[in-house]
Amino acid sequence: MKKVRVEDAVGMTLCHDLTEMRDGFKGAAFRRGHVITEDDIPHMLDIGKRTVFVWEENAGEIHEEDAALRMAAMAAVDGAHYTPPSEGKVVLIAERDGMFRVDTGLLAQVNGIGDITISTLPDHYPVHAGMRLASMRIVPLVTREEQILRAEALCRGRQLLSLLPYRPLKTGIIITGSEIYHGRIQDKFEAVARRKLSQYPGEVLGAAVCDDDLEMLTSAAHGFLEKGADFLIFSGGMSVDPDDLTPTAIRQMGCDVVSHGVPSQPGNMTMMAYLGDIPVMGVPGAAIHMPTTIFDVMLPQIFAGVRFTHGDLIRLGDGGLCQLCSACHFPNCTFGRY
Repeated sequence: MKKVRVEDAVGMTLCHDLTEMRDGFKGAAFRRGHVITEDDIPHMLDIGKRTVFVWEENAGEIHEEDAALRMAAMAAVDGAHYTPPSEGKVVLIAERDGMFRVDTGLLAQVNGIGDITISTLPDHYPVHAGMRLASMRIVPLVTREEQILRAEALCRGRQLLSLLPYRPLKTGIIITGSEIYHGRIQDKFEAVARRKLSQYPGEVLGAAVCDDDLEMLTSAAHGFLEKGADFLIFSGGMSVDPDDLTPTAIRQMGCDVVSHGVPSQPGNMTMMAYLGDIPVMGVPGAAIHMPTTIFDVMLPQIFAGVRFTHGDLIRLGDGGLCQLCSACHFPNCTFGRY
């Protein structure tokens, strides 16, 4: 583009809107793409425009709105849509609940090109339909098209952004503790678990209360598996005391244990394991007493089909300390960000 005097711009094409303010009105007097005529000159001068920016032939430049549309096309997301360009940017809006994922390395490469700016929610972020996920624009009014071409080349064949849908899971809950089994105290975990699980599709097959007995624990788990359970949650007996049998029961079932203990508080003694493709969690007692624990961080990822690795759980340390706010704002906080 080039800057020219209004009087010299006849026959040239505007590359930006010209805004007019009068009598309570604010809007575009002339739109981008308008070819300037002799009759336009007085009007432009009246709204304070002595110079305008017009397109140059073969300049190799691209306008901010066209750039935004190109960026949206290079980062298409199933289950979300981009708004039309407004003020040079497009915004990605979720159409469904799910787990938002970002290729953070690729995002840094694209944002490092020059004029391009893409801002997003954090990676591994649980979202609801209607939420803003990302915004894209270039900084100047126009940029060299080569910058957009570089971004498109980087994203070709790769998924910069994605929104994983939640899968419906059938969940079995196994509660351990002789004091609960024999009726000395009332169980509180089932109600907590059902409330948290109600945020996701699927059904709770039931809750089995077991004595501190390995055979009873494994039998309860296999009973849920026979009913079609594809997610098992154990609660109670998760510490390192010799008489805490839940981790032993999970191992005895033949589960592949990813980790017993995660660098996160509350929820430090959480166990993550898999029986084939079936996720099996051991949830410590903090989930009963605290509004948010690592249980809340891991649940949306399990329902989104994310299979945890040991490396994933290790990375929970960065952002793994809950601030114990008087009013919980999770997930709009630092807890569980990795």
